Amino acid sequence: MATKTASKDAFIWEGTDRKGTKVKGETESTSAALVKAELRRQGIIPKKVKKKPKSLFGGAGKGKITPKDIALFSRQMSTMMASGVPLVQSFDIIGKGHDNPAMQKLIMTIKGDVEGGNTFADALAKHPLQFDSLYVNLVTAGEHAGILETLLDKIATYKEKTEAMKSKIKKAMFYPIAVVVVAFIITAILLIFVVPQFESMFSNFGADLPALTLFVVKLSEIFQAWWWAFVAGIGGVVYVLGQAKQRSKKFNELLDKMVLKAPIIGPIITKATIARFARTLSTMFAAGVPLVEAMNTVAGAAGNSVYTKAILKMRDEISTGNQLNVVMLQSRLFPNMVTQMVAIGEEAGSIDSMLAKVADFYEQEVDDAVDGLTSLLEPLIMAFLGVVVGGLVIAMYLPIFKMGSVV
Repeated sequence: MATKTASKDAFIWEGTDRKGTKVKGETESTSAALVKAELRRQGIIPKKVKKKPKSLFGGAGKGKITPKDIALFSRQMSTMMASGVPLVQSFDIIGKGHDNPAMQKLIMTIKGDVEGGNTFADALAKHPLQFDSLYVNLVTAGEHAGILETLLDKIATYKEKTEAMKSKIKKAMFYPIAVVVVAFIITAILLIFVVPQFESMFSNFGADLPALTLFVVKLSEIFQAWWWAFVAGIGGVVYVLGQAKQRSKKFNELLDKMVLKAPIIGPIITKATIARFARTLSTMFAAGVPLVEAMNTVAGAAGNSVYTKAILKMRDEISTGNQLNVVMLQSRLFPNMVTQMVAIGEEAGSIDSMLAKVADFYEQEVDDAVDGLTSLLEPLIMAFLGVVVGGLVIAMYLPIFKMGSVV
């Protein structure tokens, strides 16, 4: 039985970024406090956060901007500029042709800022929840070097590969969770509606019931009396964990450590994090961003607090003159193959291409691992469902089988 989740509302906010520039935007969340927490995480000091008034007609047509929308926007902008279409005209074409109303509005807002005299990077920086520091830094580098279309192509590739990897991991995680939920719902239906029918029939047998049947009947009685407590307990645990993940830095760090050490899924997350590290750093290097500055952005894009802390420590050591491959080796978080390839890249002056090869390798490793995990989980999940549902059915028919053998 599903628990009801809190609905999200649209919030309008204003604040200042790390440079002291005024920024504003709109995001969806369950409360203003969570919006403020997310803004602070992005490096923005919130000044004003308020719920967006709903329109008279219920806000029909409102959409939500997803990372895939941003990836598509990047690819479209790269294609337009490579074809010689002017920047403002590109906004016009892409914005008017987008299916998502929220994305249309965002693109037109950016277009208005650029027409008003802002650079493309400055216009993007006003929307930090959609365009992170990596995106803005790369666009800035592209504008300064006059290679914006090339950098947009690299950004699009980076976004596409990152989102594809995230989607793959989410799919692997969603499948077993969905099956467990379905198994719980089926079990609840059997215990609440089906088992009591058998129980009334067994009461007329006048003979002792098998132990398994007695256990199921007792479980059914408990579940009928306390089903609301089970549902409330599960909902409470999910809510508390969700709040702790959003609000507690220590809980997130503990969770990230546990995920990396977890069997089966741990190695996949580790490979995905290394792939993200290599892909982000390769993209920053290709844009000509200095290593120490690039490491700040890479740390934020790592996706795991264990690696984030290690990368920030590596940045500090690099700033004192140490080589990247040396500090990577000292962190003990990167396989020997990765550090060796980085060392070769540093010697040859081709570190961006070496990191791109590392990213390609580990992205393929994640794909293969997820496919293997899915293939392994399918029979295990079927067996799990068979044991749970089949066990309940057998428990109900055991007394009937017993009576047949007596007769």
